[in-house]
Order: sequence, then C-alpha cells, then structure tokens
Amino acid sequence: MRVLLFGATGMVGQGVLRECLLDPDVTGVLAVGRSATGQQHPKLRELVLRDLPDLSPIEDQLSGFDACFFCLGVSSMGMTEERYRQVTYDLTLVAARTLAKLNPEMTFIYVSGMGTDNSERGRTMWARVKGKTENDLLRLPFHAACMFRPAMIVPLHGIRSKTRLYRLLYTATALLLPSLYRWFPKYVTTNEQVGRAMLQVARDGAPKAVLENADINAL
Repeated sequence: MRVLLFGATGMVGQGVLRECLLDPDVTGVLAVGRSATGQQHPKLRELVLRDLPDLSPIEDQLSGFDACFFCLGVSSMGMTEERYRQVTYDLTLVAARTLAKLNPEMTFIYVSGMGTDNSERGRTMWARVKGKTENDLLRLPFHAACMFRPAMIVPLHGIRSKTRLYRLLYTATALLLPSLYRWFPKYVTTNEQVGRAMLQVARDGAPKAVLENADINAL
C-alpha cells in the first residue's frame, strides 16, 4: 500500500506517520507539507510546499497512491470564519479534488473532530466549516472517503502538539491521561490508535462514512 500523508509534522500526523512506517503492508509514504518532518526512513519521501493550496508544482508526483491520510488542521481560536474556512475547507478541497482526479481508486481519510456539524447551520463556527468540508469530501469520486472525528487525542511516543494551549492541557493532565483513555473510550483516543485505525480503513474499508471517537478505538 502506498500512502500520501498531509500534515505529517502535526501531533496527529506524526502519530499516523509512525504507524505507517511500522506497518509491513505500507511500502511507501509521501509526506506533503509546509515543513519537513526531520525524519529519515527507507519508506519515506517528502515534498515541502510553501504555498500548500497550490499543488500544481507537484501534481505529476501525486499519482499511484492507494490512500490519503489528510491530517492538516488548525485551531479556530482567534480566527474569523472567513479565514478559518480558507485554511480548513478551501485547502482541503483543493487537495482532495486534485487527488480524486489522479487517484480515483484511492481511499481518502480526513481528520475532522467530535462535534462537527453536518447540517452546516449550527451556532459553532468551526463545526459548521468542518461539516461542510466533510459533506463536500463525501461527494467526490473517490473509491471511498471516510471522516474521522476524534475527541481528545493523547499524544504518545514523545510526540507533542504544536498548539501551546494543548501542550499545557496535556502537561496538566499527564498523570490522568492513561486512565481517561481506558475509562472514556467515547471521548479519548491516542495518536497511535488514530493511525492504526486509518490503516485498517485503507486496507479493509470502514463500517460507515463518519467514524466517531469510539468507532476509531474499536477499529
């Protein structure tokens, strides 16, 4: 299986990349992002693209992939809806439309979030934008598309969030996180679990198009 990974330097993406490199079924990973991962591995190749929404400079290198794991994402804190839509909906759909054209047999997996609003009319800005993103991704002509909606993600294996607020939260609750993960599978997962669940969906398909936190842990 050949995997295309967007957002490999983020907390979720780092965990997904780790699981891809460990999985014997994965023969190669192409990581696309604004910065390099700093990792070296026989399976890993990277493309650094400063103007990420414009994939035309690398389009000739984006064919022949079995799965795309789209882990790019930013916090909506302090953003207007217009700006958040640009960096969430617009960027994701530009990439996905290109990939659907080049890899119609691909499984496309998008990391959304618990509470995403598929009605696109709710009161929470980020949830509306994520909901529209999910809806429009599911309309694209991929072999399969699956929306992952994790809740709280516990970072493992020394991986840390880029977001300062999240780092402070994880530090403050570090001793409780293993117990929270065991006691509340509906609301807590790990970046390892997310990565393994993505690989499972890419191999065998998903039971439904939208997977909530408990579904991710079950996979």
